[in-house]
Amino acid sequence: MKLYEFFTKGLIKENIIFGMVLGLCPTLATTTSAKNGINMGIAMVIVMVGSNFFISLIRHMVPSKVRIPVYIVIIAAFTTIIELLMKAYTPDIYAQLGIYIPLIVANCVPLVSAESSAAKYPPLPSILSGAGTGVGVILAFAVLGGVRELLGNGTLYEIRVLPQNLKTFMIFVMPPGAFICLGFLVAGFAKVRDRIYPKKAA
Repeated sequence: MKLYEFFTKGLIKENIIFGMVLGLCPTLATTTSAKNGINMGIAMVIVMVGSNFFISLIRHMVPSKVRIPVYIVIIAAFTTIIELLMKAYTPDIYAQLGIYIPLIVANCVPLVSAESSAAKYPPLPSILSGAGTGVGVILAFAVLGGVRELLGNGTLYEIRVLPQNLKTFMIFVMPPGAFICLGFLVAGFAKVRDRIYPKKAA
């Protein structure tokens, strides 16, 4: 695999949210607006890049039988660092995202990234893979959050886009609306992905 492919595969071909439909808890809970979605995505990028780098460094020293607990401890350490930094320097963002920041450690997305790349490849490819997967998460969160915010509040990035007198649907900023939007976006993403990466005939 070429070096740049470690980054690009997580954007569209193997997008963890719209492609594999993993990590739905923070996806649905934190994308009530585009801004919240992007902030959550950035936090996950930092955790994945840091944990992938460290796991890649020690990949030959960790016995296979205990690799999952070790990976989770490393992911938890980086998650705690991000949580403390957000509490100290961006309390408004932390207040919006709440419990979902520490729950990054329980999210399967960083663990999937660690297992698929960091445990197999040297640091640079692992960092690129984590960054690509993370950017794919940011894009998915931003799109889902933007659609929900626009349909539910008539705003985009907290800027009024739709006229005040135009009816919006509050259901889209609620959990049922999150599932509805996600379903349509996953279907649309599959169409786009199949055009960019057409399946080879058997």
